[in-house]
Amino acid sequence: MARFRRLDVYRRMIDIGIVPVFYHDDVDTAKKIVRACAAGGATVIEFTNRGDGAHLAFGELVRAMQKELPDVVLGIGSVIDGPTCALYIAAGANFIVGPMLSREAAAAANRRKIAYIPGCGSVTEISEAEALGAEIVKIFPGGQVGGPAFVKAVLGPCPWTSIMPTGGVEPTEENLSAWFNAGAACIGIGSQLIRKELVQAGDFETLARETAKVVQLVKKIRAGAGFALKK
Repeated sequence: MARFRRLDVYRRMIDIGIVPVFYHDDVDTAKKIVRACAAGGATVIEFTNRGDGAHLAFGELVRAMQKELPDVVLGIGSVIDGPTCALYIAAGANFIVGPMLSREAAAAANRRKIAYIPGCGSVTEISEAEALGAEIVKIFPGGQVGGPAFVKAVLGPCPWTSIMPTGGVEPTEENLSAWFNAGAACIGIGSQLIRKELVQAGDFETLARETAKVVQLVKKIRAGAGFALKK
């Protein structure tokens, strides 16, 4: 069962501005990644549904973090259908992210008042997702869909839309500035932040420092752009 209210999850995603995205089949390593991200100020974290037994690892991760870091909001990504959505809701997911839009997943999440963030690649898909109750939509893969220019173009006729680009997001001032200046509400960032070499080396202190840098960089960019949190 989700521990955080849907509106609180959405608000924190937008307030922090970044959602680290990762998968690891070793639960102890996954715990270390979550600790590092949280230490860096990124407390909304997406664990992806990849690999056999991912739901078992996620359930164990949720239970461990509930005791150790109760302020951390854990969600699940790569959810493509209703049954998978229900499985992860039962495991304690606080939000559900998909690479595409699924009506069944939207219904399952909405019934439990859990945030559902589907992947979209067109204005029509975004509009359909919003009609199904999505407060934030993911554009995926962000770089291939059209990048920051796509975000800006969508927000012209649809200024009420909150967009989270994922894929093609880099932890640099130039790249992040492009996304946020285009109007992104927040960004999802995976292997560009949670780098394979850091995890393999067990260098979670560096991961925490780099996460903190990105969190502060987002604040700086938003301050310069006059970002205002959507009500």
